[in-house]
Amino acid sequence: MGSSSHLKRLAIPRSWPLPRKTTVWVTRPNPGAHSLERCMPLNIVIRDVLGMARSTREVRTILHNSLAKIDGRVVKDTRRGVGVMDVLTLGEENYRCVLDTNGRLRYRPISAAEAAWKVCRIEGKSTIKGGKTQVHLHDGRNITVEDATEHKSGDSLKISLPDQKVLEHIKFGEGTRCMLVGGSHVGKLADVTNYIVKRSSMPNEVEFEGFGTVAANVFSVGSCSLPGVEVGQ
Repeated sequence: MGSSSHLKRLAIPRSWPLPRKTTVWVTRPNPGAHSLERCMPLNIVIRDVLGMARSTREVRTILHNSLAKIDGRVVKDTRRGVGVMDVLTLGEENYRCVLDTNGRLRYRPISAAEAAWKVCRIEGKSTIKGGKTQVHLHDGRNITVEDATEHKSGDSLKISLPDQKVLEHIKFGEGTRCMLVGGSHVGKLADVTNYIVKRSSMPNEVEFEGFGTVAANVFSVGSCSLPGVEVGQ
């Protein structure tokens, strides 16, 4: 029976850009905001993906010296998941987690100015005490907004890091630029041409120029720059 802190390499998600037959075990990320398929543990990112450490001992040294940040906050847990759209800072270097055209997690270098914000997709909303509306974001954040009717599932918020102030509300709809996070066009940017709402248990569909997909595969980004993500055809 395996440990809850480890995962067999043969069973790692297809989104992890790691070889499967080097060792038996690999670190499992702690349960958190991102699913297992949409994040990797900090230990693996620093050591195996970015190559900035040779062992877990060296990764711990980096973390204990407060040299690693996720979304602008110091992290000291080697199993902390770094997922889609998260900003990872190691010393003076900054990276944003995106998906490539093979659906694999990649950590693309970004500037300090780009590391000061991130885009979060709205997954749902609820009413809290005092009649206020709280929107639930894809990375586990909950942010209180003023106008409940303006914020809908599928929209995105561009927020500042680490203070979480809303910089821009990106509405999902015709003409909105989106990043594909699933399907055969994963890892590409495309503009919405039509949004089809199904009045049944079938998933809503989104159409782009020359192809379509289900709404769950679409992440609204608007005019936000995403280095390493190409425009789809």
